[in-house]
Amino acid sequence: MSERKPSHEELAQRIDQLLIVLKEISEDLTEISKQLKSPSVAAPAPMAAAPTPAAVGGRSIIDIKAAFPKELEGMLFFEDKGEYIVIKPRQYLGSENFAKIASIVRSEGGEYISAGKESHFKVPKESR
Repeated sequence: MSERKPSHEELAQRIDQLLIVLKEISEDLTEISKQLKSPSVAAPAPMAAAPTPAAVGGRSIIDIKAAFPKELEGMLFFEDKGEYIVIKPRQYLGSENFAKIASIVRSEGGEYISAGKESHFKVPKESR
């Protein structure tokens, strides 16, 4: 038996997916590096105060993540962008997972932003 060789288009899609994941990892590592270099990291108080955006009247990343089942949450990257929490896929979602995620985002008052490789979901911090 011989295995089917992936087409150039399939390989290009897989490379694009890997690039998205690598970009997210790079952003995570940059953020962690900045936090480690910051003098406030040594003090335990900022760690305890991390979820404070919710106390100011908005929801935090933790609040938004809680709306997702663990298997879907693991496929996503969450980023605080001021008034919104931006949610980007870490991998190819497929139509079924995309639909589930879109439904949860809508139930949280959010929306899908179609922008090619920069497509993402965004959920307002202020609950509606």
